[in-house]
Amino acid sequence: MTAYLKQEKRSLARKGAGWIYRKFNPGKGTAHLILSREEAKTITPSSAVANLFYNHAGRPITKWTHYLERYDQFFARFKDTPVRMMEIGVFEGGSLQLWRKFLGPKATIYGIDIDPACASKVDAPNQVRIGSQDDPDFLRSVVEEMGGVDLVLDDGSHKGSHIIASFRALFPLLSHGGLYVIEDMHADYSEFPGSRRNQSLSFIKRLIDDMHGHYNGLEPQESPHIGGLHLFDSMAFIEKNENHCTANTNVP
Repeated sequence: MTAYLKQEKRSLARKGAGWIYRKFNPGKGTAHLILSREEAKTITPSSAVANLFYNHAGRPITKWTHYLERYDQFFARFKDTPVRMMEIGVFEGGSLQLWRKFLGPKATIYGIDIDPACASKVDAPNQVRIGSQDDPDFLRSVVEEMGGVDLVLDDGSHKGSHIIASFRALFPLLSHGGLYVIEDMHADYSEFPGSRRNQSLSFIKRLIDDMHGHYNGLEPQESPHIGGLHLFDSMAFIEKNENHCTANTNVP
């Protein structure tokens, strides 16, 4: 999450629940209703993650309501396992607490952020490291410290160039069967500071092409190990499969 969005959300949050948030696409007539916790619960599908989120009493967390059921859907297989998770973008540290509650005590959870203030917004055994998500050497050093990575959640700057740089550094390091998640991709449609429209969505299209390249012999543009790609409103869940092999057959 960028400093720009932090400032806007903090400013608007002081105005209370029920107002309309237009800053994300200024001047375009787009509006998103911001609800109180109790109001938001009424439109959120039930899930274990949603239950933890709405009953959270720790550090602040900001999430779009429709994300919660998708986390539950895709992260459930990591519960109570020694999963190694990296979250890009710490903000106030609340989401690191949420993942600890959901994933359990066996998980290794690291957050990274460019803001030095985030170094103190963490509770052991979770860890935070300070650096930029578009610095491949920094990202690789954190993964090495973690002992590898199985789950990446990019909730960082939301800039297309940063999303791509992080993926290119981290996806090759992701374990076989691992999961890479990109959030807030609606930023690609907005007048988002420092972004170029459709940059990260065009990148997703290249991943789709890579997943199907073996049918026509095309060389992968980004990775030969895209096992699955699931797109939802503002979210991409990308599965890694290093042994993808398929054939056409006929029975009986």
